[in-house]
Amino acid sequence: MSGPAQAWAEFREVPGVVLRQAEALSVPLAALVHHLRQRRPSVIVTCARGSSANAAAFGKHLIENHLGIPVASIAPSTASVYRKQLSLSGQLFLAISQSGQSDDLIESAVMARTAGALAAAIVNDVDSPLAAASDIVLPMGAGPETEVAATKTFVATLAVLLRLLAAWTEDPALAAAIERLPGRLAAASELDWRAALPVLTGASSIAILGRGPTLAIACEAALKLKEGCSLHAEAFSGAEFLHGPIAMVSPGYPVLMFVPTDAAGAGLQELAANLDRKGATVLRTGGGGALGLPALPADHPGTDAACLVQSFYGFLGRLAERRGTDIRAPRHLRKVTRTR
Repeated sequence: MSGPAQAWAEFREVPGVVLRQAEALSVPLAALVHHLRQRRPSVIVTCARGSSANAAAFGKHLIENHLGIPVASIAPSTASVYRKQLSLSGQLFLAISQSGQSDDLIESAVMARTAGALAAAIVNDVDSPLAAASDIVLPMGAGPETEVAATKTFVATLAVLLRLLAAWTEDPALAAAIERLPGRLAAASELDWRAALPVLTGASSIAILGRGPTLAIACEAALKLKEGCSLHAEAFSGAEFLHGPIAMVSPGYPVLMFVPTDAAGAGLQELAANLDRKGATVLRTGGGGALGLPALPADHPGTDAACLVQSFYGFLGRLAERRGTDIRAPRHLRKVTRTR
């Protein structure tokens, strides 16, 4: 590996980040779980942008399917532009941000606390304004991230959300899977996805599909392909794809599927077979078809999804090199984006 692919290195720090983050999380995570058990929210609202919003979607799946609590994403502009206060008394407000500096997220946290919500923040910078505006701060513990595209912080956020779920539900199987996660992330980093290079090097657009725990991974992959490879990518749930977007399928419009290892996996595999019959070019994780991409053996659906995005990050540097883009310095982007 040479050039941009060689320089694309921060994602390789992820296993160590996930291994070390438990210590810094232990006290604030215990405090948050204690509060949630004392006063169980009837709804949880998340607030995030970019990769952090994709991580919030991952959290939505975990919480709704394991705790039965509905999770909604609120528009940060509700507080920052429209100056409205939501009815959030007794609920959990969860903000996610790498830098913790975006004004709209900070103002949303202030609004939520004023409305009577418990405001928690998952941040990388624990001294940030967002952290200061929150009741409880859950540190990602990713350390400095200099590459514009978030990799360490995205997977670190997934790990925080998995740890939150494991602590809240007292699920020993998930807790054990999290213990295995650093080693599995290291193994996932080395999986060879070069079979996708001929398909995506010259592509102008791609559909990326996921479902359940991998829908958020599909959204994250679409974002990274746009910003790092100048490749137009749209993410869909496998079910939503059937409600219109499937009409775009053609040999020149490839599909990348992140296949989950839970009950949703069979439906995506069935969709993949359907697309094969239509003559589509289908890349899918876990093997199968002419363009199967390797994935680790199934362990736990949540941690398996985190390993899939880690494998994707390893592939992304190679694809950017082939497409002639600078993955470390995407056009028109800065590391910290402040919006209002």
